[in-house]
Amino acid sequence: MRERCGIRAVIFDKDNTLTAPYATEIHSNASFGLQNALDVFGQQNVAILSNSAGTKDDPNYEDAKMIEEALGISVIRHEIKKPGGLEEVLSHFGEDVIQNPSQLCMVGDRLLTDVVFGNLHGMLTAHCLPLCSGDSNKDDNLVASVIRSAENKFMYADWWGGRMCRKRTLKHAYWEGNDACTLILDKKDGENVRTRENNK
Repeated sequence: MRERCGIRAVIFDKDNTLTAPYATEIHSNASFGLQNALDVFGQQNVAILSNSAGTKDDPNYEDAKMIEEALGISVIRHEIKKPGGLEEVLSHFGEDVIQNPSQLCMVGDRLLTDVVFGNLHGMLTAHCLPLCSGDSNKDDNLVASVIRSAENKFMYADWWGGRMCRKRTLKHAYWEGNDACTLILDKKDGENVRTRENNK
């Protein structure tokens, strides 16, 4: 991704992308991807952009500090929630690392926050399904959970609206598509990655 897509830093959402909702431990299904990002880009070029920790909803940024201590990854402080917050993201990484937002990759489980944020600013975006479901997702924000489900059904269901949205995907400045540089994984790919990790 760094060489073939021009990416210099990766931003992760937190809840249901790296951890279970409001947890501070990396979820087992996210550890492989996070470690790859850290190995490729370095700890200073991987950060969390959350719509809870690091915002005005986080008094004195206590949650952000706790997450940074627990995970060892910076939490970007930002005034406006995603899809806002670009100025703080660029300031966090600095001009020596990021000269243009197209050099950033945004990873998250929410289409209307994480993916829209990245796409609005020309970033490479990676949408992941939520890490948790059922009982393991009981602490998730109810409103976010309902909206996420509606977003995914709208975008990925086999109906004309979903098909039209998928056809009109914005082009990234450097990524030439999945044939040139595979970024789109299906469920089987994810299971293969987990199997390899478990066998190590």
